[in-house]
Amino acid sequence: MSYVRRALDNRLDRLVDVAPAIAIEGAKGVGKTATARERVHQTWWLDRAAHRSVLQADPSLDLFTDGPVLLDEWQRVPEVWDAVRRQVDAGAPPGRFLLTGSATSASGEGTHSGAGRIVSLRMRPMALFERPGSPAASVSLASLLEGEHALPSRDNVSPLALPDYLTAITESGFPGIRGREQELRDELLDAYLLRVVDRDLPELGFGVRRPETLRRWLAAYAAASSTTASYSAILDATTAGDGSQPAKTTTIVYRDHLTQLFLLDPVPGWQASRNPLGRLQQAPKHQLVDPALTARLLRLSAHSLGSPRGAHLAGPLFEALATLSVRAAAQVARAHVGHLRSRNGDREIDLIVEGPDGQVLGVEVKLAGQVDDKDVRHLLWLREVLPDDVVDLMVLTTGDRAYRRRDGVAVVPLALLGA
Repeated sequence: MSYVRRALDNRLDRLVDVAPAIAIEGAKGVGKTATARERVHQTWWLDRAAHRSVLQADPSLDLFTDGPVLLDEWQRVPEVWDAVRRQVDAGAPPGRFLLTGSATSASGEGTHSGAGRIVSLRMRPMALFERPGSPAASVSLASLLEGEHALPSRDNVSPLALPDYLTAITESGFPGIRGREQELRDELLDAYLLRVVDRDLPELGFGVRRPETLRRWLAAYAAASSTTASYSAILDATTAGDGSQPAKTTTIVYRDHLTQLFLLDPVPGWQASRNPLGRLQQAPKHQLVDPALTARLLRLSAHSLGSPRGAHLAGPLFEALATLSVRAAAQVARAHVGHLRSRNGDREIDLIVEGPDGQVLGVEVKLAGQVDDKDVRHLLWLREVLPDDVVDLMVLTTGDRAYRRRDGVAVVPLALLGA
């Protein structure tokens, strides 16, 4: 099967020419290894006992031949991280080492120890614009961040309608899962979650004594997707049919370990870097790494998301899909993504993209084809209070055309957004 390029490839193309060591991190199954292998001459699989034992016996890396090397699942032998760092200090050439990892090291050694030496990049499941068969993206997030206000002509139409977006939510962005027929896809998503409990968490040194309790907590977290619900509220929603509830300390451990595995992917609260705004909430907005996992935990299909039973979650899951695409596009532009919410809740913006020079793009997400004045009022407020920083404003929709409102806000179908 031919390799499908990802948005991250654009960053890697630039970095391998200047950085001796690059770590690609993210949840299992997002495509890290396939992307890294496009750029190396040899691969060491540290989840295989034979390769692991060799590097455990001699983690100095002196046994490697010349040329780019991939250390896959490096956290299985944490000592190689320091070995790579030392090789960089000794003058390793650009593109010499690629490291991929699906968890931070259980020993406590991690990417912070490589500060100034090893570049870290996060890979997530496929964004909508990365998926084979998706419409050609014609609105560049990077261009919007650069202040280019031109949008495609009115002849540039998205072919996707609401049912297509609901399907995109549930079909998954994991390359090995998406494209399968629904029954198999559901089984694979269930197996992914089961593996987290049965294998991945124990490998981090955390054995789950009550798997069903963890699953209930994960389902409660999934139900809070695209919200800043407190962790105590999520805990309250974890109550079993017999009235039992996990201890708060237990759920804190769940949260920390699942974040360590990149399964939880919360959007941090945003604070303006150059012109601080007062009274902003710093609580994260909850997201799982893949909207399809969220839907599966809640037993929602594309059909049920479009029915009265699941309609109340269609909006939050559409926002999760939009967040995945915005994050992938922002990474190419070297931008960071957060969300804005005032402490009293009177101002809220779904996503804030801040570029490398402090320029700000405000983004709202709406599960509808039409946008009215109330949908953009918080975006216009942001431009009013940060006129020197806000370069553009955008609403992502399920509509069919990209255009600008008279107030300058861009209205963009999610299917047309790309890097």
